[in-house]
Parts: sequence; C-alpha cells; structure tokens
Amino acid sequence: MSDSHMVPAQVLWNLITQLYQRAGMSREEADLHAEGLVQASLRGVDSHGVLRTAAYLGRIQNGAINTAPHMRYVKEERALQVLDADGASGYTAGKAGMERAIVLAQEYGLGMVLVRNSNHFGAAALYGQMAVDRGMLGFSTTNVKPGVTAPGAAGNVVGNNPFAVGIPTYCDFPFMLDMALSVVAGGKLKMAIAKGERIPLDWATDRDGNPTDDPQKGFDGYFLPLGGFKGLGMAYAIDILCGVMTGGAFQNHIRNMFKDPTEPSQTCHMFMAVDLSRLLSKEEIRTRMTEYRNYVRSIPTVSGRPLVLPGEIEAACEKERLEKGIPLPETLYQELKTLAQEHGLSVCL
Repeated sequence: MSDSHMVPAQVLWNLITQLYQRAGMSREEADLHAEGLVQASLRGVDSHGVLRTAAYLGRIQNGAINTAPHMRYVKEERALQVLDADGASGYTAGKAGMERAIVLAQEYGLGMVLVRNSNHFGAAALYGQMAVDRGMLGFSTTNVKPGVTAPGAAGNVVGNNPFAVGIPTYCDFPFMLDMALSVVAGGKLKMAIAKGERIPLDWATDRDGNPTDDPQKGFDGYFLPLGGFKGLGMAYAIDILCGVMTGGAFQNHIRNMFKDPTEPSQTCHMFMAVDLSRLLSKEEIRTRMTEYRNYVRSIPTVSGRPLVLPGEIEAACEKERLEKGIPLPETLYQELKTLAQEHGLSVCL
C-alpha cells in the first residue's frame, strides 16, 4: 500500500488499550477492544479495524458506551436466552453472548443468545471465530441504524445488518464468511474518505437518491442493498429477529455510532453456536472439508487463479501482516500519533 506506515500489531494493541484505559475503561475491557480492532486489521478488514479507534474513544468519553454495565439475562429458555447489555460496549456484550451460546451448545448441542441494549460490536467474524476455536459452528449477526435504501427509493429503510458464519476445517484456515447486506459496509466508505479515494457508483447514493462516487456524499446518503431486494429482505429478517423479537431497538430506534457519537446505539445482536462434535469427528470434518475445498479449487477460472473459500484471503493477510506490520494510511497514522500525544502516551508508532 503506497503512502502508508507499517506498524507492528502489538504496538497498535498496546496503544489502543492504553487510550481506552485513560478514557475510563477497565484494563480487561480496554484490552478486549484493542484485540478486536487489531484482529480485524490483521485480517485485512480495515474498515472495522484500527480505523475506528478514535470513534470508540469518543463514545467512551461521551458516555455513549457504559463502561460499568450491569448485564443480566432477562429470558433463559434452555438453549435460547436473551441478554440485556445495559448499554455496554458491543465487544463486551458480544463476548459474553457468544461465550454463553458456546456453553449452551455444550449442553444442548445448539445454543442461541440474543442481546439487546448494546453498542456496535465490530467485525462479526470475531464472534464466529470464538465458536470455531471451540470446534463449533459460529453464527453472529447484528442490527444497525437504517442506512440502506430500497431499489428505487430515496430514504433509509433498514440497516446493512452484517452477519458471519464460521466453520472449523482443521486445515490451514477456517471457513469464515463475514458480510454486510449493503453492497459495502459503512467502514469501507470511511476508509475511502481517509485515503481520499473515489468509490464505485453502485455502492451508495447521495441524499437525493442519485448514485455517487464521492465517499462522503455516500456516507451522508444511503447505501445500496446487496443483491437488490434479496439482500434487502435478509436485512429485514435480521432486524426483526435481533430487534423486534428481543424487545430491543429496531429501525430508527437505533443510533449510529458516527452520526450520534454521544448516544448509546441500543444495537441488538444474535449469537449461535453448534457443537459439531455431535455430528462428526475432527478427522471426519478435516477430510470432508478438504475434499470440499479441493473441488472448489479444481473449477477452471478465466484468470487461471483458483477459487478461494471465505476466510482464505483473510488468513493469508493475517499471516503477512503479523510479519510485516499493519499498513496505516497517512491520515490514520497521524490521527493515532495525535491521540497518543493528547493522552500523554509515549507509544512510538
């Protein structure tokens, strides 16, 4: 990446942890945030990685994120439970939700935890990976404030409502599908703004519903849904499950972490874990998933490069960035240096 600074992952991790501690978070919670942001950047998901450091910092300082939440389960129906996060960080609520789903899956074979009254939880794959690390299938999803328009409309209809599905393969990388239901997630536009780049015309519209290649106008306008009405319908389903059915926030009851920096977002999530050991042994999963991958790779392509499974590119990126560092665009690099100086930190980027 041109005009970028390569910074070791551990340096960024330490910086973010210290920044969030200075803002009032406990060391454990600050470290959890740093891990999530750095891990996203390591995997190449820069839109949900270190780029968001300042935004979360501001929300902590403004009280939008409750750093001393009293989270409690308001419904416990065996393998189906609902957690009220009391305005906690989405990372904190997300970790608690998926950990409980894993425990439930150990007991029942499948566990589902719905979370209400939370905040932005970062990249959905973080929670899918938690289940994968325990030999389970992991599914995570969240609703967000409407920012996606319907084809032919000029107004926000529903959130881009991302989800992730993680499946262990016991090979060199797990299957990990992590996607939003807009053509691109909002963080992609934030990254384009930070880099001073244009965007494709099919990513977003301006406030009048016109296609735009200006990332700022797109960010201030409306995202377009992935796959037209098909993606729109999936986004509706997630919002109904996470928000409507939990008694939590949905549609315009949700706040945006960037546009409403002083207000809790009241985001809702869903986490599911499935104990795959009740279906197949590790060796059977490895053998069958290897066969699955080999078949995909055997399909001829125009470019001559083999097809890849979700998670393969991210795993390769993580390996490279652990060795060479995480590339930060100049604007982000300077922003982090300024934050460190303002908070009296002697971290050398």
